[in-house]
Amino acid sequence: MNRGIQGELVKQGRGSAAFFSFCPLPLPPAPDLEFDARLKRTLSLADQMLGRLDGLSSVLPHPDLLIHFYVRKEAVLSSQIEGTQSTLSELLLFELDAGGAANDDVQEVSNYVAAMRHGISRLKEGFPLSGRLLREMHGILLRIGRGSDRTPGEFRVSQNWIGGTRPGDALYVPPPVGEMQAALARFEDFMNEGSKDFPVLVQCALLHLQFETIHPFLDGNGRLGRLLMTLLLMERGVLIQPLLYLSLYLKQNKPRYYELLQKVRMEGDWEEWLLFFLEGVIATSERAVSLAKQILELFRRDEATLKEMGSRRGSALAVMRVLQQSPYVSTGQVAERTELSFNTVASVLDSFERAGLLIEVTGKERGRVYGYQEYLAMLDEGTEIEPPGT
Repeated sequence: MNRGIQGELVKQGRGSAAFFSFCPLPLPPAPDLEFDARLKRTLSLADQMLGRLDGLSSVLPHPDLLIHFYVRKEAVLSSQIEGTQSTLSELLLFELDAGGAANDDVQEVSNYVAAMRHGISRLKEGFPLSGRLLREMHGILLRIGRGSDRTPGEFRVSQNWIGGTRPGDALYVPPPVGEMQAALARFEDFMNEGSKDFPVLVQCALLHLQFETIHPFLDGNGRLGRLLMTLLLMERGVLIQPLLYLSLYLKQNKPRYYELLQKVRMEGDWEEWLLFFLEGVIATSERAVSLAKQILELFRRDEATLKEMGSRRGSALAVMRVLQQSPYVSTGQVAERTELSFNTVASVLDSFERAGLLIEVTGKERGRVYGYQEYLAMLDEGTEIEPPGT
């Protein structure tokens, strides 16, 4: 439905320096959302797939394992949408302290992981999803590295813009500070009260777009807006664990994503945005369920090959279980976690390397680090760095 512009264009500045900022209407959309047959079917299927996704927590032998890597994969992908050039492998090596000094890209992704963990922890403590929590997470998101000079943890007190070199040639200019503060207050009211009149996935779609439109921070709005969706699903009790991550879908459909954000602002077609968002939930959930099955099958297959190791099978299985939790490992790390001798672990890792299960990634004689190749390939899917111009 074309509802017309969903806000007011406010002129700022004079002469050649003049520009227009966008002050959004409060949620919910008016007139009411139209749930035609297609939108109803898509919402129903998205709810079903979300239920299957949530069910993974009960069928996986080590649900925390998948969650650990999903959090990190989402951090990488969400940061890549903003132009960060870091891969999941680089983040895992950084966390292992085997990849040397962190560059700004890797540090940015590491901050994202910490911000997500903080938000989830606060929700589990009973802290409400609120502007205060978003500020806390933002403070962690920009605490070190790129963006650390952009007032981490504080709503902006100056005008920002998206694209271009100044507001006058920007692709989009969010509301001025005064209007932003009023819009944020209405946003929080809707999040905590009014949104509950809608299905939870619809709440996610509405709130994400409104947050991106308000753009209340000088930096980090996109990443925080995507984090908001995961936290909302957990706070509403739809997901027990943070397993829904839309950043791969949004990365793969980035031009369409940005086009629809602006189309809602200027034309009010919320239904088209909802369809896109719900289709992303379906695709993301299907991929997550499929990936979990592939990982379980890989573990079963590789554990079965250990039968050929005879008396060393027990030690090999202990090492394999560590690899399932940390696809990059050092000999010393595995020895510490399994309580096996250093020489025993070195021997097992060497045999795994000869069998093609592992690859040594440092090229060093000492302080060697091994990667569980096929497992890493599964986890890495979609996080590859796109070449310039794509």
